[in-house]
Amino acid sequence: MGVNTIYLDNSATTKPLKEVMQAFMVVNEQYYGNPASIHAMGVESNELLMRAREQVADILHTEAKNVLFTSGGTESNNTAIFGLARSNTHKGNHILTTEIEHPSVLESVKQLELEGFDVEYLQVDKNGVISLEELRAKVRKDTILVSMLHVNNEMGAIQPIFEAAKIIHESSRAAFHVDAVQSFGKLPISFTDDEGPDCISISGHKIHGFKGTGVLAFRKKMKWQPYALGGGQEFGLRSGTVAVPQAVALSKAARIAVETMNDRAKKYRQWNEEICTQLRRYGDVVHILSTPQGAAHILSFSIRDLKGEIIINALQKRDVIVSTSSACSSKQTKTSHVVEALNLDEHFKKGVIRLSFGAYVTDEDIVKFKQVLDEVLMELKGEL
Repeated sequence: MGVNTIYLDNSATTKPLKEVMQAFMVVNEQYYGNPASIHAMGVESNELLMRAREQVADILHTEAKNVLFTSGGTESNNTAIFGLARSNTHKGNHILTTEIEHPSVLESVKQLELEGFDVEYLQVDKNGVISLEELRAKVRKDTILVSMLHVNNEMGAIQPIFEAAKIIHESSRAAFHVDAVQSFGKLPISFTDDEGPDCISISGHKIHGFKGTGVLAFRKKMKWQPYALGGGQEFGLRSGTVAVPQAVALSKAARIAVETMNDRAKKYRQWNEEICTQLRRYGDVVHILSTPQGAAHILSFSIRDLKGEIIINALQKRDVIVSTSSACSSKQTKTSHVVEALNLDEHFKKGVIRLSFGAYVTDEDIVKFKQVLDEVLMELKGEL
């Protein structure tokens, strides 16, 4: 694609910030010692690693010993679900999640079902939000894990995680895991002393960091089953030489994301509303899946009786990059499980398009996108 390409697929991945790339290069060039080594170079690397861990811990309001560096959101989610479920079978075997989770959660709990765990799925309404009453009804004394997205990656629905946490902790001894991959750096999310999540997953490449970087953080020390055994790195929970440059880069990206969050959120909301206003002019040709109560950086809509791939290709010819629902499912021919859960009209199921904003998007990009969208819909649907 050319230098004038408008990239609106930031929920799939983001372009790393220059400051993040610089931090990564400096650590690779000057502090490449193994942080587990006792010589001077190893000590230097370990100091950098601990500083990165402390920075993430400060942002999340926890202790550095509760921050585990991973390879990304999928590993963080897998680690949380398998580690917490398998280490707490003495309390029970009941697991709760929602029907619109990321595949890294859904496939993990399916595996646990095969191992004999009792898994239940919370439904969502037409806006993609769970019912707290259903949650209250389904949490049991033998519930050992609840896993829930904070922001849905396909249409931006925000789950009431703090209200959910109160119900979970009052009604059970379950651990509450929150997949914050799409919310961290866009919405406030951290640990509190009394309520809120027990563990949080974060992905570096969703916040203008690098692919292959992530965090699983805990509110407090929890009973855990390690899944990677070896040298005992990462407090014995994830053995293997720690990638210090990646950890430093992620902490840099996390800090910038949080510091700039409020200003970016205002801009994203403005763009979201502008585009929604335009979409409504098309009448019943367009169905908007996202809601004003959802996350500002994600906007999903569908065009009646048009496949998403056709719209994407037409936009791409005009140097605009968007996606169909999520990048994880866009190459599959079947309808997204999220779209199915929303009970979308059959005329709109195949034409879901997701726009997602990031730090490199400009006002000029949005103006151009709206012009291009008009052109594409006139071309594909005729007079509107």
